[in-house]
Amino acid sequence: MDVARDKTGGAPPKETHMSKIGFVGLGIMGTPMAGHLIAAGHQLFLYDLRPPKAELTDKGGVACASGKEVAEKADIVFVMVPDTPDVGAALFSENGIAAGLSKGKIVVDMSSISPVETKEYAAKIEALGCEYLDAPVSGGEVGAKQASLTIMVGGKDAVFDTVKPLFELMGKNITLVGGTGAGQTCKVANQIIVALTIEAVGEALLFASKAGADPAKVRQALMGGFANSRILEVHGERMVKRNFDPGFRIALHQKDLNLALSAARKMGLSLPNTATAQELFNACAAHGGAAWDHSGMVKALELMANFEIGQTS
Repeated sequence: MDVARDKTGGAPPKETHMSKIGFVGLGIMGTPMAGHLIAAGHQLFLYDLRPPKAELTDKGGVACASGKEVAEKADIVFVMVPDTPDVGAALFSENGIAAGLSKGKIVVDMSSISPVETKEYAAKIEALGCEYLDAPVSGGEVGAKQASLTIMVGGKDAVFDTVKPLFELMGKNITLVGGTGAGQTCKVANQIIVALTIEAVGEALLFASKAGADPAKVRQALMGGFANSRILEVHGERMVKRNFDPGFRIALHQKDLNLALSAARKMGLSLPNTATAQELFNACAAHGGAAWDHSGMVKALELMANFEIGQTS
């Protein structure tokens, strides 16, 4: 990827010349993320199991027939798919990304997957003479659309420096956490905190509502104090307004907590509240809520209480 230097010979600015970029995985998150790269003037080669949306192709994105074709045409390939097996398939299927790579290209996996498999995938890509970063994100659909994602990166310093100007088009808080797999480990930790905070906000608003207080006003009051959080702000509002259309589906958060709990078992580590949060997600899924937004965890608490936030006592 060419980087322009200023005429005085100083350090290169953040802006880059138009780069050939691949993007595989164009769902709720991937589509707006790819859109930001196109808007910055980069040439995008796109692939998903479904045709890319017109909002990408109408602005110059090029639809490809396979991940292999994307990798043949692009210098840096981003992957944004749901789960560990999906990344494996995107990379190593017969017409996957690995089949189209040539020496010196970079693969950046922005999915949220197992740190163990991440290290295996990276080793296979590096054996082809290419580089690999794991760079999962936090911020959900809103963050993807607003280019305000938190991006947690694992990999080599030099490769991170190369890709960072592109990360800056998609996110705000961008951190090289450590070597390969460190980004995914950080994301699992993030998902533990998010799940437990959703549960705490749900319990608090349910308690306040059952006690006869206006949950909307309770939320507003709490946002001015020490209990304030992004979860209280965004997901607390969802709970009060009963809006559980997915920004981040319960099924995906279940997947992330499974990663946390399985890794914890291998390390001999107890995560009791993470296990409780997973059971609440499981209860939601059992009631048809696997596709609810993860703030819908509160509905499991409401079922146990036989009371809904906002209901009149």
